[in-house]
Amino acid sequence: MAILGAHMSISGGHFRSVEIAKECGCDCVQLFTKNNNQWNAREITAEEVARFSDSLKEHGIKHPIAHDSYLINLGSPDDVLWKKSIDAFVVELRRAAQLGIPFVVAHPGAYTTSSEELGLKRIAKGLDEVHRQTRGVESCCLLETTAGQGSNLGWRFEHLAAIIDKVKDPERLGVCFDTCHVFAAGYGLQTAEEYKQTMRELDQTVGVKQVKAFHFNDSKRERGSRVDRHEHIGEGHLGLEPFRFLLNDRRFAKVPMYLETPKGETKGVPWDVTNLKKLRGLIAKR
Repeated sequence: MAILGAHMSISGGHFRSVEIAKECGCDCVQLFTKNNNQWNAREITAEEVARFSDSLKEHGIKHPIAHDSYLINLGSPDDVLWKKSIDAFVVELRRAAQLGIPFVVAHPGAYTTSSEELGLKRIAKGLDEVHRQTRGVESCCLLETTAGQGSNLGWRFEHLAAIIDKVKDPERLGVCFDTCHVFAAGYGLQTAEEYKQTMRELDQTVGVKQVKAFHFNDSKRERGSRVDRHEHIGEGHLGLEPFRFLLNDRRFAKVPMYLETPKGETKGVPWDVTNLKKLRGLIAKR
C-alpha cells in the first residue's frame, strides 16, 4: 500500500503539522523546520522536540521529512552567498536531526552567472563542506529533481548523478522525485511506454533505489516548459495516469509520497483531503 501525505504548516509549533496531517488523512508529513524565507532560525527547545515526537506517535504519522529554505543556493558562484548557504544547510540538517527527521529535501542549486559544469562542481564542494561540519548527524540530504527554471540545476537526472558521483560521502545523499518538476523538465510520464522510458533513464543515471521520497504535484504548464507551477492532482497537464503508474510500481511501495499542491478548500473540503482521495482511488486492488 502506498504511503501518502502532504506538506503541512508549522504555524503554532512543529507538532501542529502532524495534527493537521492526521486531520487530512495522511500517512506521512513534510514540513519546514523554520521560516523558509528567512536565514535566521529560533532554537528548537527540548519541549518542542518531545511534543513533535509524541504527536507523531499519538497520531500514527510516519516518515516525517523536512524541506530546506528556498534562500539556500549551494551552486552560487558568489562566495558570500555560497558560504552563507553552507552554514544555513548545516543548520537545516542539525534541526532535522534534533527533531528525529531522517531527510532534508533540497533543490541542488543554481549556477547564476557561471556555467552548468562549474555549478555542479560548486554544489558537490558545498555538500562536502556541509558533510564535514555535520559528521555524526544522522539526517541526510535528498537532492530534488527540478523543473530547470533559469539556471537551476537538477532538471536532468545526469545532474543529480554528477553531484552524487563528485561528493566524498555519496551515502549521505539520496533523491526526491517531484512529478511536476520532472514533467516540466521534459521527461515523459503520461503513457506506460513514456513512464518506463523515464524510469529506465532514472535507473541508468541515478538508480531508482536512490529515490527516498516523492513530491506528488500535477503541473500547470506543459511538458518541457521548464516552468515550476504546481497544480492539484488530475487538474493539470500531467493528468491522472502518471500517478497511477507510480502508485502501482512495486519498486516504490515503501517510498513515502508527499503532496505539495496548492492549499485551500474545494466545496468546504481541504484540497489535501480531495487530492489524497483521488490518489488512493488510483491504487490497484491486489
